[in-house]
Amino acid sequence: MGKDGGFLTPKAIGNRIKAKGLQKLRWYCQSCEKQCRDENGFKCHIQSESHQRQLLLVGENAGKYVSNYSHEFHSGFFSTLRRSFGTKRVLANTVYCEYIKDREHVHMNATRWVALAGYVRWLGSQGLCEIEETERGWYVTLIDKDADSVRREMDAEKKEKMNLSDEQRRQQLIAEQIRRDQERGIQHAEPVYTEFVRTDEEEKVQVTFNKVVVEEKKKILPPSILVTGSKKRTETTDETPEEVVVKKKSRFEPIEETVPTTTTTSVFKKPFPPAALKPKKSALEELREAQEKMKEQKNRKDYWLHEDIIVKIITSKLGEKCYKKKGVITKVENRYQAVVKMLDTNDKIRVDQAHVETVIPAIGKNVLIVNGAYRGEEATLEDIHQDTFSVDVTILTGSMIGTRFNNIAYEDVSKLAD
Repeated sequence: MGKDGGFLTPKAIGNRIKAKGLQKLRWYCQSCEKQCRDENGFKCHIQSESHQRQLLLVGENAGKYVSNYSHEFHSGFFSTLRRSFGTKRVLANTVYCEYIKDREHVHMNATRWVALAGYVRWLGSQGLCEIEETERGWYVTLIDKDADSVRREMDAEKKEKMNLSDEQRRQQLIAEQIRRDQERGIQHAEPVYTEFVRTDEEEKVQVTFNKVVVEEKKKILPPSILVTGSKKRTETTDETPEEVVVKKKSRFEPIEETVPTTTTTSVFKKPFPPAALKPKKSALEELREAQEKMKEQKNRKDYWLHEDIIVKIITSKLGEKCYKKKGVITKVENRYQAVVKMLDTNDKIRVDQAHVETVIPAIGKNVLIVNGAYRGEEATLEDIHQDTFSVDVTILTGSMIGTRFNNIAYEDVSKLAD
C-alpha cells in the first residue's frame, strides 16, 4: 500500500484517536491522572509500583481527595458555563460535553456526585443556577453574581461596622428593635413626666439601682482612693455619747460608717490601692491591628505547600529510604500534593501535605513564610524559641521589608533551598 493508503492504517487511526484526547473512561486512572489506550495497558498500570504507592496515599484520606476532585470539577464546569453560555438557558449535558473537551479534565466518577443530574441539583440548592427538569433532561440558567462586587459589598459592610462606636451601635440596635416591634403592631407608650409631690415630710425616700447597671458601672469606673475623715475623737465627759451605725453600700465594697452624735467621723476598715490602668491605644495602632488581623484571616489557608522549600518526610509508608529524610519541593499539584526530590538519593516522589513537615534551619539562614499574614514572603531567621515552638524572622521581600516579626509558629515557616 502506498503513502495515500497509510491514512487508514491501524497505526494512523490509533494516533489520531490518541491526539484527539477523549478515550474510554474505564481505562483512565484518576488518582494517577493517567489515560491508558487499551485494557492491557491499564492492567500493567494498576500493577505498577507507582500506582500502588499512590493508592496507599489516597486510602489514608479518601474523603479529602474526593473533596478536592469535586472542587476542581465544579470550578471547571462552572467556568465553562459562565464563559461559553453566560446567562442563557442551556441543556446541562451540552455544557458537560463542552467541558470534557479538555483532555486534562476531572472525571465525574472521581467526585462526590454519582451522575450529572445530582450535580445540577446541587447547583440549584446552592443558588448558583436556576434549574429545570424536562423530557430532554436538566436545563440550567446561570444566576449572574459578580464575585468582585459581592466581595466589595462585604468589605464595605465590615469597614462601616468597624467605624461605628459603641454608642452608635447601641442606638442602631434600639432603633432596629423599635422598627421590628412596629412591624408586629406593638406600640410603645410615650413617657409622661410629672412634678414630684411629697405628701409626708417624715417619709423616707428610697432610691434603687438596677443590678445590671451597677455591674456595668463597676466595669467602667476605676476604683478611687477614698479619703477618710479625721481619726481624732473629741474627748467627752463621763457619759459616752450614743453612736448610730449606718451601713452604706459603696460602688466597690461595703463600708461601715460610725456617726457619733457629737462629731462626724468616717472610719474605713480597708483602704483601696490605686488600680493600674492600661494605656489606651491610639487610633493608628487600632487601625494597624485591624489590618493585620484582616490580612491574617485572608492569607491563613489549610494548605501551605510551596515550591523550592525543604521539607521532611514523616510517613513510613513510602519506605525506609524516605522516612525522616529531607527533600526539595519541585512542583505543587492540587494545592495538597507535591513532587519532592530527595536530597540524598535525587529520587522524585509524590507526597501528600499530611506526610511532610516544615524544616527550621540555623539562625541567620533564609526561610519562606508558608502560611499566615505574610504568606509567600522570604525572611531571615533571627531567633528560635524552643519552649513556645516559635521563631523570630525579618522580612526580606514585599512591602514590609526590614520588619521583624516575633513568635511565628514552626509550621508557618520552612527552610529555603539553596
